[in-house]
Amino acid sequence: MKFIAEEVRELMAQLGFRTVNEMIGRTDQLEPKKAIEHWKARGLDLSNILYQPNVPADVGRYCQVPQDHGLDKALDNTTLLKLCAPAIERKEKVIAELPIRNVNRVVGTILGSEITRRHGVEGLPEDTIRIHFKGSAGQSFGAFMPKGMTWILEGDANDYLGKGLSGGKIILYPPAGSTFVPEENIITGNVALYGATSGEAYIRGMAGERFCVRNSGVDAVVESVGDHGCEYMTGGRVVVLGPTGRNFAAGMSGGVAYVLDEAGDFEKRCNKQMVGLEKPDAEDAVALKTMIENHAINTRSARAAKILAAWDKYLPKFVKVMPKDYKRMLEAIKRVTDSGLSGEEAVMAAFEENAKDVARVGGG
Repeated sequence: MKFIAEEVRELMAQLGFRTVNEMIGRTDQLEPKKAIEHWKARGLDLSNILYQPNVPADVGRYCQVPQDHGLDKALDNTTLLKLCAPAIERKEKVIAELPIRNVNRVVGTILGSEITRRHGVEGLPEDTIRIHFKGSAGQSFGAFMPKGMTWILEGDANDYLGKGLSGGKIILYPPAGSTFVPEENIITGNVALYGATSGEAYIRGMAGERFCVRNSGVDAVVESVGDHGCEYMTGGRVVVLGPTGRNFAAGMSGGVAYVLDEAGDFEKRCNKQMVGLEKPDAEDAVALKTMIENHAINTRSARAAKILAAWDKYLPKFVKVMPKDYKRMLEAIKRVTDSGLSGEEAVMAAFEENAKDVARVGGG
């Protein structure tokens, strides 16, 4: 980064600028290419975009008035920080019920930041803070929540539910008395659990597109998902108790997913470039059943209860989505561990063994 900064300063000096602010908006210093060879760009005229109006020198070209993001009105600042002070300061349990509206965004993020600041990456003991929200949550409900925080949402949520979840727990189910069938209706928007690293999520209903994209450690149960589920996933476990959209597991390089494929057509909607489809083994069956039981307990899911009541019937219908390279690495770790190595030695030995296998297959 120091080398990059040094080069930037040199280029700025050549252009006659001392600060980045001086450069903003100075399109007169840009030199568009005259002869563009790429067929998509051929003939493009950027002159209107780069046009500089004749304005006085004191007209601002960059942000000079601080933006008011309204954070003082955020639910964390108006209610949650004070409500959860005993947990933050003395690790005392806090249990409460609160209304929520879709104008309440990133609920729990500021509180979670304060917990991490006070208690580090370990957070708080599980379920130290347990808040039951009722209503419709705005974007990024439960984003970046650390361990010790449990958000129960009786209602529905917008996009980015649990973004960057970092050890916390999110439970989402429809309002009491609702008449729709949860597993056939959307209850949370797109990109839920994007970039999540650890924790748990139980969602009684359908999630939108790109569920668990870049998930690297969260265990999640959901009853159906839209397109691009588990895209670029690198860790964690995902259970889908129903159908998925197209392009499931695209770029998935780690973790594992279990999909209930009652119609027998999941293979057509799965991107198998980096994953293989298998039947869950005995070890998988135990982990899978435990996650579904937790889902039933936390959300009172009728779908989960039905599956558990006829477990022997439903288990064969689950498909295990397993990244190919991840599986090979796990097998290599098991072989070297069985040989007597442990911990870091086993991982390094497995990595070297796997690298040799890849070289042999690739021819060099």
